[in-house]
Amino acid sequence: MYEFTRLGWLKHCIWHPFEGFEDLRWKKEGSMRVALTIVFLLFLATVASRQLTGFAFNNSYVKVFNIVPLLVQSVVYFFSWVIANWAICTLFDGEGNMRKVCIYSAYALVPYIVAKFVSVALSNVLVTDEGVWLTMIVIMGELWSLLLMINAIKAAHQYTVFKTIVAILATLVVMLLILFLLVLLLSLFQQVYVFIYSVYTEIAYRLRG
Repeated sequence: MYEFTRLGWLKHCIWHPFEGFEDLRWKKEGSMRVALTIVFLLFLATVASRQLTGFAFNNSYVKVFNIVPLLVQSVVYFFSWVIANWAICTLFDGEGNMRKVCIYSAYALVPYIVAKFVSVALSNVLVTDEGVWLTMIVIMGELWSLLLMINAIKAAHQYTVFKTIVAILATLVVMLLILFLLVLLLSLFQQVYVFIYSVYTEIAYRLRG
């Protein structure tokens, strides 16, 4: 059986998608520190894609930088996925715990993150007619990460391929539900804050009067 460093296990999983995660599970390896670093890089890749993509290819650049939507599109999405997958797979008799789902899912995102950074770098060099190369790079990264994610979930919970696909689809549904509830909760907090602030302002105004 293989013996690797923390980053060595990450590299092994990326380049050997079918047996890499099984080896990782068998050896009970995987670093939460590495996983959280990958999630941070996912956030940076999202920011870079929004703000640093070449002018000719950037349709979403905004002068007023708002970090909240980018956090949602990266960090919040990721941890919603982890929670949803753990919840669903607990019902589906999966063997993986939340820590394992978090680590394996983060490892699977590396090709997508790398593709994003490469695409951003090349977008500042290529001309518009060569934009097809950027699209190809991103698509290759997405497909590679998708393959890794399927094998990561399969290995984490010891599922068959069919059960893995069903679990992933169910996870996406639950993930959307979690995000919907978060939006409702934030909206509720905002309304409570506005109400309290209005009451405070009214009381302060009357006291001064």
